[in-house]
Amino acid sequence: MKTRTITLIIAMMLTAICSQGLGAQEYVTVDSLVYRPVSAVDSTLVGRDIFSVMPSRAAGAGADVNVSQSQAISGALSAHIAANPDRKLSGYRVRIFFDNGQNARQASQQTLDKFRKGHPGISAYRSFQNPYFKVTVGDFRTRSEALELLERIKSEYPSAFILKENINYPAVDREHAYIVDTVKVLRKAE
Repeated sequence: MKTRTITLIIAMMLTAICSQGLGAQEYVTVDSLVYRPVSAVDSTLVGRDIFSVMPSRAAGAGADVNVSQSQAISGALSAHIAANPDRKLSGYRVRIFFDNGQNARQASQQTLDKFRKGHPGISAYRSFQNPYFKVTVGDFRTRSEALELLERIKSEYPSAFILKENINYPAVDREHAYIVDTVKVLRKAE
């Protein structure tokens, strides 16, 4: 939906430019930052039955929440969760290590340990896909979020790059209320 909206806006701007008799070469597309609210979904509930996490005094909460529902609804929800255990989210990560040399296994583990020690709170993953050992870091919904991390670690890992991958659900963080995303904007050439 977002891509369609941006494409529509650019198409409308190009139509306006051409109708004024101006050449499109007088305009350029540039990257611009857009701030949007983070997802309100709590990713800690992924794969869990919502009715099993309702507050109760027996579990130490201040009140009881009772839900009266049909057994068919409860069964359908349980069946849906059971049928989708490995549901993945497409996103971005930063690859900081990629090698197939004789010492690649040891070097990938050292890179992973060094990253985890220097950047606690950022997820890091080590994998082997014959013949390469890889270390990727972060779980980002947008390329712009991954780019922020890449800029921070580029001096430590000069060969790092961003790639699109299936990611784990990023934690919803109250301290970061907005996601920064990059969009193309049409501007008059100088």
